[in-house]
Amino acid sequence: MPHATAAFNGKVIAETDTYEFVEGNVYFPPSSVDQTVFTPSEHHTYCPWKGQASYKNIVVDGKEAKDAAWYYPETITDKASGLKDYYAFYKSKVEVTKE
Repeated sequence: MPHATAAFNGKVIAETDTYEFVEGNVYFPPSSVDQTVFTPSEHHTYCPWKGQASYKNIVVDGKEAKDAAWYYPETITDKASGLKDYYAFYKSKVEVTKE
């Protein structure tokens, strides 16, 4: 069975057996993410087939990774509909593993 985790500063912040893998990124269901580590970010980006991404900062034990997580609160195509509200993490900021 597939399994994925995301860790920051030594703490697992997301873990799931059900995820989406798109464009080299693991997208975690919102229920699998410890959202208590998030702080608001004003950063947004746009994907022509997924829509506008919203970002979150991650803070664990006083260490912050700015704009390290993103998600799509609304998707704009049927192809992207399975990613709605799922979280992905920058692999340069968060350790993401998948099996």
